[in-house]
Amino acid sequence: MITDESLFELNALVKELEVSEGGPDRHPLGNSGHVTVFPKTEQEISSVLTYANTNKHTVAIMGGGSKRGYGGLLELADILLSLAQYTGIVEHNPGDMTLTAKSGTPFNVIQNYLAQYKQKIPLDPFSPNHATIGGIISANDSGPKRLGYGSARDNVIGLRMVYPDGTLIRSGGKVVKNVAGYDMNKLFIGAMGTLGVVSEVTVKLRPIAKYQSILLVSFPENNIEEIRAFAVKVLDSMIEPISLEILNPSIAGKLTNINQFTLLISFEDVKSSVLYQEDTIRGILPDKTTLTILPQDEAETCWSKFYALQPNAYLDLKTEAVLKIGVTNLDVITILQEAELISDTCHVSIEAHGGLGTGLCQMAISGASDDVVSAIKLVRKLADQLGGYAVVKHLPYSLRAEVNVWGDSTASHFLLEGIKQKIDPNRILNRNRYVGGI
Repeated sequence: MITDESLFELNALVKELEVSEGGPDRHPLGNSGHVTVFPKTEQEISSVLTYANTNKHTVAIMGGGSKRGYGGLLELADILLSLAQYTGIVEHNPGDMTLTAKSGTPFNVIQNYLAQYKQKIPLDPFSPNHATIGGIISANDSGPKRLGYGSARDNVIGLRMVYPDGTLIRSGGKVVKNVAGYDMNKLFIGAMGTLGVVSEVTVKLRPIAKYQSILLVSFPENNIEEIRAFAVKVLDSMIEPISLEILNPSIAGKLTNINQFTLLISFEDVKSSVLYQEDTIRGILPDKTTLTILPQDEAETCWSKFYALQPNAYLDLKTEAVLKIGVTNLDVITILQEAELISDTCHVSIEAHGGLGTGLCQMAISGASDDVVSAIKLVRKLADQLGGYAVVKHLPYSLRAEVNVWGDSTASHFLLEGIKQKIDPNRILNRNRYVGGI
């Protein structure tokens, strides 16, 4: 527990370190702290963790706060380590197309900086206007464009980490062709900050596409088999969509004003290539479907609207739950179809979409607390039956004790537990925020 003496020690720890003294930072999503510290340098992060580890104080980590409701059974850690002031681009090599940034840097700030070089980070987080680069990496966050962009594990080439005892380490490097030693980056990506604080991130870049478009294919009779057959044709063709996302009627209605199952197909390339791929889609369209093509500017507007519709764990506290579901690619259709029945059975509202090339779905469930919990259990049971998984990536703190956020532990859990025990034996960092309560 943080006492007045502890607060004095924290203030004295680093002369310039900012420590809030306004009492506990309570939040409906939990993962808060009795005191909040705002380090501005890597050394200050290290000093805070060294102090916390020595005194066995628990530490919660926060960047932009967009993933505050993702796991965790502690409402208040002893210290909330905020990276809001640990920002900035460390190095950009336009020729090699790599960039290194401090972990607290907002994702949209980096993308806006890179736009002047006609480059971008090929990552697609769900909260691009609020998420930080460190939070995206720690949660391995990815959206519909993962089909064409890949995930953080595909695009991160180097990390600087601060271990729970304050030790600084580096994994990977700053060049794309770096094959020496073990790929330690993958150990920390998606670990939810339980193994260390991400200090710096080095990523591969890609050029901003010359042209983009979005094709919206609506199925008026919600014929699931027809959707499945069409998706197979698209996946088996020579075209290369950036995303192939199926939207359930609820979210499609908000995006297109057409409350039908809708396929969102996006392309990014030179204009001639995009137009060729559009013609390919026209040639294989099923009968009675409605095709809407959004060119460059309209496509950008559509994506902005899409992300605005996504539940935001930092700003939208009305959303009760957000699930990430992983199944075999085409089973995404089954998930969205059954979600319509679950919505009626549990008296909840469900907005869902999923990638037919990735097998990843996002599902937002809102309603009365008991109904939301019942719906989560039914969705998880369905995912298990399909050989997949369902994890809860946003849920108010009051409900997380009732729901096993990560689902049942797998046979490999002992390996994750062993790694945690080796790196963080005092279990101070982001306690209970990873698989199996790690």
